[in-house]
This record gives sequence, structure tokens and C-alpha cells, in this order.
Amino acid sequence: MDVRANQRDPYATEKTALLFSVGHSNHTTEAFLALLGQHQIGLLCDVRSHPASAYAYQFNEPQLRADLEAAGLKYLFLGHQLGGRPVGDEYFDDEGHVRYDVVAESVEFLAGIRRIEREAAQRRTAMMCSEEDPAGCHRRLLVARVLRSRGIDVRHIRADGRIQSEADVAAEDAQRKLGDQRTLFDVAEVAPWRSIRSVLPKRRQPTFSAD
Repeated sequence: MDVRANQRDPYATEKTALLFSVGHSNHTTEAFLALLGQHQIGLLCDVRSHPASAYAYQFNEPQLRADLEAAGLKYLFLGHQLGGRPVGDEYFDDEGHVRYDVVAESVEFLAGIRRIEREAAQRRTAMMCSEEDPAGCHRRLLVARVLRSRGIDVRHIRADGRIQSEADVAAEDAQRKLGDQRTLFDVAEVAPWRSIRSVLPKRRQPTFSAD
């Protein structure tokens, strides 16, 4: 199945560059390729720190690369620069959360940002991590936030094929938190710019592949 892009981008504008994000979740290979094909993705940038999954082996890097290339798509690993679990104690706070404010100013991260910007300017590109919902994933909280500050419009591809803007995801996340008995003040309260979970290697969560 060849899912290479050959149509005009319905989301692009003359003034704003565009990048998509997607989570591989527990999709089958066929379903994931169909999802990329639905949105004419030509390049998948893997922003997991370690390109392997503990529960969905079809998304381990060698197999994923082969399946994408067989479908006419390109694969690029950028997890060493844009991953959610950087190497170095300076990137973690005392509770083991990744300090996104520090990561966002690092040389390696900014090199990765420039690379993904160049790729997105050349072809229809999506960055991929493991989590289906982008609300709490570093691809939104860190990478997309920096890209938006640089004029890139990031759209999120959901498992059912719909596209969400940042405003859509933020509103959905706020409503979910209100549903968890939190007040509007709690939702709007300014929080540190860091990962939601503690992600130190010794506390690595077993139910997720590495961000």
C-alpha cells in the first residue's frame, strides 16, 4: 500500500508552516499506515527517546522503518534530540520530572527543532510518540509548544482519524480535569514547565513505551 502524499494540504496556509503529531498507541501496522495515509503524511519523525515499545513490537524501530518504507513513506529518528527522557541530571528536578524549560534551551534540542522544521517545509510531516492522547505527551507539552513559538502550526492526529488543534486539545484536557472534581482555578493555575510524570530511569513506567 503506497500512501505517499500527492494532494494539496487542506490545512496549510500561505503564512503558517504545518506539522502533525500522532501517537502509535496499540494500532496494528495496517491501521497506523491507514491513519497516516488518510492525512497524506510523507515523513514520520520518531521523537521517542528510545524507538521501541514494550507492548506493541510492530513499532520497534527496525520493523517500523521497514513497514513505512514499504508503504512509500520516509522514517527519521529524532529521539536523541527531541525525546522526552534526555540524558543528564541537569534536565531533571528533585522529583524526577523532566525540566522542559532547561531542555528547550539545550543545543541538542534546538538542533532537533531546526531539523524537523526543515523537514516539514519540504514534505507533509508528522512527529510520532507512543501515547494516543497528546494532552500529556511531551510531543505536545514540549516539542509542539516550542514549535508554535517559532510559527509552526501543530495539528494532532487522533486514533479515529480526526484532527485536533492545540485549542481543541487544551479545551478537552481542561474539561477532563473539571470532570475530575477540580475547580476552574485549579485548572488555570500556573504549573512548572515539566513532564507530568516522574520519568527517571529507575522509576520508568512499565505500561508505556519510552517517550
